[in-house]
Amino acid sequence: MQRSAEKTAGSTKMLWAGHVVSAVPALLILVGSVPKILKLAAVVEGFRQAGFPEHTVLPVGIIELACAIVYLIPRTRVLGAILMTGVLGGAIATNLRVGNPASIAPAILGVLVWGGLFLRDERLRALIPARH
Repeated sequence: MQRSAEKTAGSTKMLWAGHVVSAVPALLILVGSVPKILKLAAVVEGFRQAGFPEHTVLPVGIIELACAIVYLIPRTRVLGAILMTGVLGGAIATNLRVGNPASIAPAILGVLVWGGLFLRDERLRALIPARH
């Protein structure tokens, strides 16, 4: 009886930790999509310096927003993680191509996307068991 109570307490802590870890990349992607959707001058200039035409700014912002929302919806969180991985992979590739040392940031966000999902999704933990 005590063992199941400990397991439930541990599961609750892991679930809450997963929500917190998942919130970080989701919020950063959501917040980062807004300047793109608004096509702020600094964002347009950043895209231009990275070699992208201005007309790509709005679609990228919409894609980021959609991916983050899909990730935050419990029923679609795995699909959202896959989509956010694609977005973050594009950010990594772009930063590496232009020589921006900030390319580590999207990689860290990708780890947080899947780490948070791992903590809060029992099905994923069953696919990728952590050994003690």
